[in-house]
Order: sequence, then C-alpha cells, then structure tokens
Amino acid sequence: MQLSTSPEQITRDRSKYARKGISRGRSIVVLEYQDGILLVAENPSTLLHKISEIYDRIAFAGVGKYNEFENLRIAGIRHADVKGYSYSRGDVTAKALANAYSQALGNIFTQDIKPFEVEVLVCEVGDGDAGKNEIYHILYDGTIEDEKNYAAMGGPSDEIRRHLKDNFQESLDLPA
Repeated sequence: MQLSTSPEQITRDRSKYARKGISRGRSIVVLEYQDGILLVAENPSTLLHKISEIYDRIAFAGVGKYNEFENLRIAGIRHADVKGYSYSRGDVTAKALANAYSQALGNIFTQDIKPFEVEVLVCEVGDGDAGKNEIYHILYDGTIEDEKNYAAMGGPSDEIRRHLKDNFQESLDLPA
C-alpha cells in the first residue's frame, strides 16, 4: 500500500524539522560598524569553527548541525580558492559564494531525504571608501536574504533581531 503525502505537507515537515534543529544552536550576531563588520558568536568549544574567514575580506558564520555547516564552510573555501586561482582574486565575492551555498542548500532541501539543519551567513567587508559591506543570510532551504546593518541566526534570533531593529545605530565605531 502506498502512502500519499502532498508536496506542500512534505515541504512544511522539512521546514519544521530544519528550523527545530537550527533553533537549538547558539546565536550568531553580525553588526556593521564604521570600519567593517563584527561577527559575534557564543562558542564554548575551541574545536568548533562557527565563524571563519573564507577568503580576503569574506567571512562565514554557521549555526545548526556542526558537521553540516562545517562541510559547507570547507566547500566555500575550496570554491573561493579555485576561482581566485583560475581567474582573479577580485572574482571571488560574497555574492557568488552566497549563490553557491543557496544552490547547494536548495538542492539538498528538495532532493534529499533529510534537509540540512543549518543557516549560514556570508559577509564581505567593502574595499576602500566606495566599497559597501555585504551580508547574505542563507536559510536551510536555499533562500537568500540580503541583510542591511545587522543579522542574527540560531537560538532566539527573532528576539535578537527585534532588539537590534529597535536599538541599532548606523556609523558606530567598534567600542560603541
């Protein structure tokens, strides 16, 4: 006897499963400040790489199931190294990495039995005075959100985002 489940129900179930795993992780907060981007994570372990540099001026942060976002982090480093070596260092951008992560997570979400229980941030510090900082938040289903000024994920991220929305001030220096 075959069981029949609608695609909408399967998508809802996968989303619920992924969000539940992500919410158990400790939060990561990203803030833009006058001279760059600040990434902050509670990380009691010295073995976990929740925040990492991917390439020049490009950072990665991940929450959720560690082995899953660690595999994404390593794949991002390899992707950036190959692209920078094959073409030009200037061709490696946070936007391109965010798109690659989005495609990978989207494919895993729709095609695999179990979705990844991760969310990742890819951030790029602007180059010089004219350069703009970029913050991309990639969700477990491959959705990309282009964040401005701040972002939060994992744990009580909704509460953190509400607090940042009410209290964030542009052009702060690092001590502020």
